[in-house]
Amino acid sequence: QVQLVESGGGLVQAGGSLRLSCAASGSILSINVMDWYRQAPGQQRELVAQISSVGITNYADSVKGRFTISRDNAKNTMYLQMNSLKPEDTAVYYCHVQRAYVDYWGQGTQVTVSS
Repeated sequence: QVQLVESGGGLVQAGGSLRLSCAASGSILSINVMDWYRQAPGQQRELVAQISSVGITNYADSVKGRFTISRDNAKNTMYLQMNSLKPEDTAVYYCHVQRAYVDYWGQGTQVTVSS
């Protein structure tokens, strides 16, 4: 079992920054890929960024150059640094991992970007 808790969301003006955190209940050393997803109202959940256990990253085209994903295995925590935020980044952001073919999701944190 893995429990994930996101934090760091909030309301920010366009052009601003936020840093999301995802704290895992146990060690994330055995978890290869960790992801951030987001879901806007009326839209499907979409992959934002992912990071492997050795630090290889992948980003959605819409956030490349603005968002940075990272992980601290010693703290069992993953981060998403979001800069130059746009109104279209408004969504609930979820962290996700898969362990032994089971998907685990956090409860989500709301990010709202005003124009």
